[in-house]
Amino acid sequence: MNWETLDWEALDRLREQFLRGQPAGPYWTSPADLASYDATYAERIGWKWDHVLRELRLRSWQPTSRTVFDWGCGSGIASRRVLSFFGAENFDSLTVWDHSPLACDFAIEAAQRAFPALKIDQATPGFLTSPEPLGLLLVSHVLTEVTPDQLAALIALVDRAEAVLWVEPGTHETSRELGAIRDDLRGEFRMVAPCTHQHSCPMLRPDAARHWCHHFAPPPAEIFSNPDWVKFGQRAGIDLRSLPYSFLALERCRATDGDGAHEPPLPPDFARVIGRPEHFKPYARVLSCDASGLAELELPKRADPALYKQLERTKAPLIYRWTLNGDKITAGAPLAGGGV
Repeated sequence: MNWETLDWEALDRLREQFLRGQPAGPYWTSPADLASYDATYAERIGWKWDHVLRELRLRSWQPTSRTVFDWGCGSGIASRRVLSFFGAENFDSLTVWDHSPLACDFAIEAAQRAFPALKIDQATPGFLTSPEPLGLLLVSHVLTEVTPDQLAALIALVDRAEAVLWVEPGTHETSRELGAIRDDLRGEFRMVAPCTHQHSCPMLRPDAARHWCHHFAPPPAEIFSNPDWVKFGQRAGIDLRSLPYSFLALERCRATDGDGAHEPPLPPDFARVIGRPEHFKPYARVLSCDASGLAELELPKRADPALYKQLERTKAPLIYRWTLNGDKITAGAPLAGGGV
């Protein structure tokens, strides 16, 4: 699929269905639908996954399981990004499932082209209901579409997973729903990211109802000079600069982990910036989340001009160790590691 062969009418129809934000049956009508979607909407989702995966590398995390299950796979963009990032040679198999057989077929064929040595299958009914562990579970952009019964089935699969990578749109409603799921899973899973702590999500406190845990992925710079992407953005009504997302990265706790079973893989004094820093002429303002909860902090520009500029320009995940004087940041060191 290329820009000359895109089915623009199919993309218009899909966009209309996505905007409804309601549980729906399969909306793919042909492989061409999926190919056009994979080259556009799914590619934008892929950029979100890229940013999540870079954050996991920054936190020195990688999966230990050699099996991957992509639930609600759509065109399979999530599993292809994950396999490429961590290396397909580090996995034995990929299993996909979607309520659309067309989507399963597309995801399998695309993955086979990308990773010809990998064993790739569609999930069977027996696989979906088995009590057996299923390795690394991938979930992408499903909360606006699943019914309560489908969500319950998904949580049952989470209960079987060794690790979970779950990416959703960065909307207020979806993010807070994902946060509630996170809190329900804290007893069995270590919070790898985006959290720097294992405590209950402070976003869910009554006094934080206006906040939501979301972040922004940087799109590739070259798309802004690409007339095809510009045309797509205009036709779809999308701001190509904005890629908000919410996510969870979870790893099952094991008895052998001992007292550190529930500790996140970061020192406890790191914080995660929520959303984007706001920049004003004399200062920058951030919403910071750490083990002590949420805090609205200000960085006077004169206190650390280099940090002020970095917060405005960096494309790296916003994970910092602050030096504070009350609610004022006097210095900040970004998390460094993993080659990011």
